[in-house]
Amino acid sequence: MTRCPPASGPAILRASNQDTVSQPRRTALRPSLGRRVATVAAAALIGIASALQPAQAQGGLPLVRDAETEELMRDYAAPIFDAAGISRQQVEIILVNRNDFNAFVADARRIFINVGVILDAETPGEVIGVLAHETGHITGNHLVRLRQALANAQIMAAIGVLLGAGAAAAGSAGGGAGAVTAGAGLAQRTLLAYRRGEEAVADRAALTFLEKTGQSAKGMLKTFSRFADQSLFSAQYTDPYSISHPMPRERLNALETLARQSRYFDKPADPALQARHDLVRAKLLAFTSHPNVVARAYPRSDRSLAADYARAVATMRTSSRREAVEAIDALIRRQPNNPYFHELKGQALLESGNPKAAVEPFRRAVALRPREGQLNIWLGFALVASNSNSLLPEAERILKAGLQMDPNSPIGYSQLAIAQGRQGKTAEADLSTARGLMARGDFRAAKRYAARAQKNLKRGTPAWLQADDIVSYNPPDFARQR
Repeated sequence: MTRCPPASGPAILRASNQDTVSQPRRTALRPSLGRRVATVAAAALIGIASALQPAQAQGGLPLVRDAETEELMRDYAAPIFDAAGISRQQVEIILVNRNDFNAFVADARRIFINVGVILDAETPGEVIGVLAHETGHITGNHLVRLRQALANAQIMAAIGVLLGAGAAAAGSAGGGAGAVTAGAGLAQRTLLAYRRGEEAVADRAALTFLEKTGQSAKGMLKTFSRFADQSLFSAQYTDPYSISHPMPRERLNALETLARQSRYFDKPADPALQARHDLVRAKLLAFTSHPNVVARAYPRSDRSLAADYARAVATMRTSSRREAVEAIDALIRRQPNNPYFHELKGQALLESGNPKAAVEPFRRAVALRPREGQLNIWLGFALVASNSNSLLPEAERILKAGLQMDPNSPIGYSQLAIAQGRQGKTAEADLSTARGLMARGDFRAAKRYAARAQKNLKRGTPAWLQADDIVSYNPPDFARQR
């Protein structure tokens, strides 16, 4: 997981610490309440804000960039967003490189979904149901309300601590401990009641969106049934999604009653969408699992396209370049106009040290999906890696086009900086490096490169203004990076 390929393709699964995104912090307690208050309040919040906590604990979320998977998620979500009255450009679906089943909204603009959701889902409807439910949270403005509920719960827990401290000071240590426990328990019960209400609202909203778009809720019920059953087991075995989205059996029964009233309940998945879903699952499994796992999931007797896709990826990861290219060429013969098969061939050639040979399959992928930024960045990467000065102007143009479509690609900016630097465009290269560092979240280094670029750019030009924006940028927590 140390290699740094372009910002596309599931090869990024092996560079998970490079693309991170900070998560919302819980409302802080007043410092004067002390560490004991914070501890009790945190205990009261267990299971309520759990979806936000792993990223906070690690400083960021490990993200996956894969054009094929992202395109499928956008196509799943597009009719849901339309039914919800949300612009398709308003909400971004971000893939998280974790295999557990989890999804959550961080704000009104982003839905985070773990790779594990896709790997576990046998049908498109299971993923679409999750996206519809999370969209219900966005349209219900639930995140803002949850933050207020968290703040209120912390206040309740803090009151319990203060009452306990007062009782202890009066000589009743047992009474003090009881007050602390009562405060934490009341906070937790209040949050659970709040969360159950909001989850039920999101359920109904999801059913409405599915009905408006003529889709079955059967997949959503299958997913939620899993978590209702998990409530029978110890919390240590419970999936994060079932903790942050509590699903008691009675709530599932009510949801199923409503879902079965739809005339679309028994409507099967679109075959073309199911086929794409199967390909993405196969690809993700092959990139994230040991080859033995792939072999068990897709035995040689399985001659489906998805099985061949998984085996081709596994071959690329474990065998010679010749064997990998042969396996991928077989895929291309079956689907010549699948851009992601050509992308995979280009990736196999590039990673095996033959960037010149990788250029042509990447060109074909871009020709099939010209508006896909990640594919353009792959092509630009191969052109730069070919070490031909005659290709640098084209590489610069293609990388700029790719970054216009996908402006959050650190690798795209780093390759652009190399192309510009080799052409003697030092100031432009420094600015591209700064923009890439900004995309990575390394604001201090970004400011340093932007300041250096600014000195050699003409004042008032677009490039100078971009550098000035970076130099002037101060995120809320920037002081801690100094």
